[in-house]
Amino acid sequence: MGAEQKVAIVTGASQGIGAGLVKAYRERNFRVVATSRTIRPSDDPDIAVVQGDIAVPDTAQQAIAVALERFGRIDTLVNNAGIFVAKPFDQYTREDYEAVMGTNVNGFFHITQRALTQMSKTRSGHVVNITASLVDRPRAGLPAAMAALTKGGLNAVTRSLAIEYAPLGIRVNAVAPGVIKTPLHPREKHEALARFHPLGHLGEVADIAEAVLYLESASFVTGEILHVDGGSNVGS
Repeated sequence: MGAEQKVAIVTGASQGIGAGLVKAYRERNFRVVATSRTIRPSDDPDIAVVQGDIAVPDTAQQAIAVALERFGRIDTLVNNAGIFVAKPFDQYTREDYEAVMGTNVNGFFHITQRALTQMSKTRSGHVVNITASLVDRPRAGLPAAMAALTKGGLNAVTRSLAIEYAPLGIRVNAVAPGVIKTPLHPREKHEALARFHPLGHLGEVADIAEAVLYLESASFVTGEILHVDGGSNVGS
């Protein structure tokens, strides 16, 4: 049975959406390689943990190597790791720029390139990028140009890679969340953040996991940017 189990790699897997994705894929009987800077070892033999900064190429290489050495295959990559820094554009520091670009762009590039190399050999696979709804509908009260620069870039590259790799049977999609209840957002801010969504409440980690799993099973869907944001991408 083990040889038949599919394998997913999830970045940013230690908490919030990432931890929810690991749980969701395990419930689908996937084996999982979970990576983040702060992730702890798992007692589950079908979860392999790789601790490291995804912005560093060696971390990406290790995650790919562990998937192949321990589980023998790579079926799915979920690029969940991300940094969000909201401030006026002229107040971003060099450190802000390097941190956000490092995780959101470099981290995506290093591991996706390596995963697609392996998927091309088997002519099958699926990449899902976790982006952000607000890049399609900026808000005057929430300056987030670095999110637009990086997560908007992931939306664009999702479509580009979907076309490039479709002949090899590899699908590439994205999920664009609104504000989700995670440790990133203190409880005292939930009420104010809920106003960003026409549905009037924050999303749950399970909402994002369900969207990713939908794309996982949607074999005729590629190049899709699936907004899971309480309607905020269409209006307010």
